[in-house]
Amino acid sequence: MNTIETYENVVERRGHSGWYVAVVAIFVTTLIAANVTAVKLIDVFGLILPAGTIVFPISYIFGDVLTEVYGYRAARKTIWLAFTCNLVFVAAVYGAQVLPPASFWDGQAAYERILGFTGRLLVASFCAYLVGEFANAYVLARLKVVTSGRWLWLRTISSTLVGQGIDSAVFVTIAFIGTIPISVLIGAVVTQWLAKSLYEALATPITYVVVGSLKRIEKLDVYDRDTSFSPFSVK
Repeated sequence: MNTIETYENVVERRGHSGWYVAVVAIFVTTLIAANVTAVKLIDVFGLILPAGTIVFPISYIFGDVLTEVYGYRAARKTIWLAFTCNLVFVAAVYGAQVLPPASFWDGQAAYERILGFTGRLLVASFCAYLVGEFANAYVLARLKVVTSGRWLWLRTISSTLVGQGIDSAVFVTIAFIGTIPISVLIGAVVTQWLAKSLYEALATPITYVVVGSLKRIEKLDVYDRDTSFSPFSVK
């Protein structure tokens, strides 16, 4: 397996693989699906969580796959692609919301209830996503070099604890600070962080299977030894 070439070099020679496109598509889809389903609150063994908690950690799992197999540069492009797709989705939903409904259509209130977004929640969601995903990819890529590619479970769980912790803290703080007591806010952050982290930890065997299969199929295993980790790098 190739441990020196970047994925960009591979693309120059053979183009994007279908497997890479599939991973990116799942990553983007789970992000948007999580935002839509988050409007519903669910009760999981006594824990009250947004329904998006069920699907959102999957984006982190596939973010781990992207970083582990294709490298931080490929993950960085995908994170920004997903951000852009989500922004387009939100704009489309809002545009449909403000257009005047047909006189016989009685679903406007339901549409706004389920798909409507408040400015504060949108800012919280976008900020949390970017900071959390980049932190997750950075930790995973760094640890891969430090551990010489060993102990994938350690890298995925460690990066998840950091990424999901930052994601939960940023989102809950921006979305709810000043509207709920600090003790409740901290409790919400910890609950979401632990639930999402436990979810991905339990999915570690699946991550192993996907990562191992892709490395064999792609004949690729990128190490980010000389990578710029700036989220805004265009190199």
